[in-house]
Amino acid sequence: MKIIADLCVVPIGVGVSVSEHVAACEKVLKDAGLKTQLHAYGTNIEGEWDEVFTAIKRCHEVVHELGAPRISTTLKFGTRTDRNQTMDDKVTSVQQKLGME
Repeated sequence: MKIIADLCVVPIGVGVSVSEHVAACEKVLKDAGLKTQLHAYGTNIEGEWDEVFTAIKRCHEVVHELGAPRISTTLKFGTRTDRNQTMDDKVTSVQQKLGME
């Protein structure tokens, strides 16, 4: 089953800057072959259900390996059965309604 997810992994107990941890998680997602879009407060992910959730688990493992004693994660996700939809489709649809495309 295809899924589009929005993931925000927040390491706790590692100081103010978390970009090293975010970069490590981004590498996990890319290495898993998932389509991603990094944004200011997380990452959009597109892929198959099991692959996405396996990669999210690996993100937690890697961030802990980098020394984060705690992680707080926010995850939103959606699926559709009526048609195939991509992250780009969703953005394009809104842009068209705004007259941007």
